[in-house]
Amino acid sequence: MRRITMLASIVFGATAMMAGSIAGSAEVSTGNLENGKKIFTEGKGSVPACTSCHGDDGMGNDMMGTPRLAGQVVAFLVKQLEDFANDKRMDTTMFVMNANAKGMSLQDRIDVATFAAKMEVGEDMSNLSELKANGTAVGAAHLGKVIVNYGIEEKGVPACKSCHGFNGRGVDPIYPKLNKQRYVYLVNQLKKWRDGSRANDPMSQMQIVARKLSDADINNAAAYLAGAENSTLGNSRTPEQHFPLAYDPRE
Repeated sequence: MRRITMLASIVFGATAMMAGSIAGSAEVSTGNLENGKKIFTEGKGSVPACTSCHGDDGMGNDMMGTPRLAGQVVAFLVKQLEDFANDKRMDTTMFVMNANAKGMSLQDRIDVATFAAKMEVGEDMSNLSELKANGTAVGAAHLGKVIVNYGIEEKGVPACKSCHGFNGRGVDPIYPKLNKQRYVYLVNQLKKWRDGSRANDPMSQMQIVARKLSDADINNAAAYLAGAENSTLGNSRTPEQHFPLAYDPRE
């Protein structure tokens, strides 16, 4: 338990430092919802509509391996688009995000991220039974719940909620929402963190954690997170996202 407590303390300290850095930006960028919606639904120039891979509702697609964008933390979305545009993150799933991000201006990226973050989270979530029937390895949600809430003490793995909040609902403006995220995407990204093919995490936090996870651990955590609710029964209160965008990638 001491190892997890110590690691959680380090993570919370890192969160405070990063949040202070972001909040201290001289400029506060505000996304244009109208332009963001136009790009998301129609595309722009050589950039196709985001709906072509992420769906009209922004809920992603397990068969394509694409993530839910709807309701995601806006600053996180902007960072990912910036990282794709600057090749700090490589799209090894659909092989299009680097080109798409480069095809948008910085303001376009802010606009489309702002629009996606404002979208309602829909009901079209991962169907684990269907995925399993089609041959996808699916973990046990009840075992994943333990990892999300308590970590894995014997491996020195902290609880997912240490950074991502209750049930992985996200901590704006740093940590993205993992709950109700696509199962296939969660599994793929955790494996990419583990093998180093994705390395755009602040201070290598996700890489350090993922290296300690087995395939079973990853599948279990993803199975729970894919259907995890924002709050407990009877409590509808959830943290508010920060709008306008309290992060300026131009700084």
